[in-house]
Amino acid sequence: MSNKEAAYVGSIDQGTTSTRFIIYDRSARPVGSHQIEFTQFYPEAGWVEHDPMEILESVRVCIAKAIDKATADGHNVDSGLKAIGLTNQRETTLLWSKSTGYPLHNAIVWMDVRTSSICRKLEKELAGGRTHFVEVCGLPISTYFSAVKLLWLMENVDAVKEAVKVGDALFGTIDAWLIWNLTGGVNGGIHATDVSNASRTMLMNLKTLDWDKPTLETLGIPAEILPKIVSNSELIGKISKGWAVSGVPISGCLGDQHAAMVGQACRKGEAKSTYGTGAFILLNTGEEIIQSTHGLLTTLAFKLGPEAPTNYALEGSIAIAGAAVQWLRDGLGIISSASEIEELALKVETTGGVYFVPAFNGLFAPWWRDDARGVCIGITRFTSKAHIARAVLESMCFQVKDVLDSMHKDAGEEGEVKNEKGEFLLMVDGGATVNNLLMQIQADLLGSPVVRPADIETTALGAAYAAGLAVGFWTEDEIFASEEKCKSATIFRSTLNDELRKKKVESWCKAVSRTFDLADLSL
Repeated sequence: MSNKEAAYVGSIDQGTTSTRFIIYDRSARPVGSHQIEFTQFYPEAGWVEHDPMEILESVRVCIAKAIDKATADGHNVDSGLKAIGLTNQRETTLLWSKSTGYPLHNAIVWMDVRTSSICRKLEKELAGGRTHFVEVCGLPISTYFSAVKLLWLMENVDAVKEAVKVGDALFGTIDAWLIWNLTGGVNGGIHATDVSNASRTMLMNLKTLDWDKPTLETLGIPAEILPKIVSNSELIGKISKGWAVSGVPISGCLGDQHAAMVGQACRKGEAKSTYGTGAFILLNTGEEIIQSTHGLLTTLAFKLGPEAPTNYALEGSIAIAGAAVQWLRDGLGIISSASEIEELALKVETTGGVYFVPAFNGLFAPWWRDDARGVCIGITRFTSKAHIARAVLESMCFQVKDVLDSMHKDAGEEGEVKNEKGEFLLMVDGGATVNNLLMQIQADLLGSPVVRPADIETTALGAAYAAGLAVGFWTEDEIFASEEKCKSATIFRSTLNDELRKKKVESWCKAVSRTFDLADLSL
């Protein structure tokens, strides 16, 4: 491809609360984008659902409007779009009808905890208890993962039972739903998922990168409802007629956290933390599968091509990060927009002894307590909304520190890359990282530097990179040219002394212990 030719790659970024489409030029600069928030459904306490048709429509609108914006700015996207990548909220589960194309139930979102009784039952019945499948798939039995959500749908929804029985049901995470619809739907749509999304179902063998037959048999899940598994960077299919970008290849697909790793150019021994609805910290362990002994997940990082080496990762998932800020806004009305939290929290220098643990739907890594519920402790008459706002920001950073402490133990000195000063750098991204106070608190609590790139939306960029790599738009060397990225990054360094950090962490751990065994409080 001539460098003079106007050429672009698009990226569908389907998150937990919104959908975006971003168009990048060859220098990985965004030239057009559009974003839409969609509805969150809460049918019961602890239940969270999305309407798959609303998500599909949000993708359609975002693609059309982003192209309109780029075209208005003089970019010939219609003829210059070479490929599209897709990244999505992981684990969120749905089934749809092969014959009608319609969902058989709303999608059950990753943070939904309705499956806790199924998890308890499996833990009691299976020889390995909670860790029965860890050796094969890297994941403990938890409400978090797709397999138990699929079991709930198969047990509780008549339309699902019937469709599975007659061979009309298709299962997928959001990526598979979108790929199927983008490539034709009922008219020959491709039923596929990628290795990173498949690794979050609890059904994929981490070594073979295929669905694990013994696991499927144990859980009673029919293999024929599952999508085929592809790498993160290869031609999956072409977009069908009826879409604004028909004929363009879909050539990249990654779960959102894996896409962020590619967008951040995370090599072996490097870690990134994405701050969104939740927070997700991944450490690239290279081609080695490391089984965690400190409450982390073993997962796939990325596989950039059918013949490319597989990179694995240790992951710590935090259910509630930015969602706690949304709760302050929507639930309590303490702020009227998420961006106001920094200004409010800066009105005080400390939390005044207040500790907030946002265990709204239990705690994920490294605690794995679905019986936990949120607490705010240390409140006195002195406590103001500014103290609570600051405690909410600190809660995000404490949770990340808990995960990184576990990571350091699991990976060891050899498993981590340090700079010339002997410092371990945490690369950060996601919408919440625009908050400078949050980033400073994070560096203070870690006692090590936090590196924020110039472009914090690395998830969409990672999917674009994967798609562009598959069609020769970018090379792997260009994607992983991290020296260039570091030049434009902002680095936050700790200003907190070790003794005060230690005291704060002890108080945080005390607060976390207060959240346990609260799920059965009477309503």
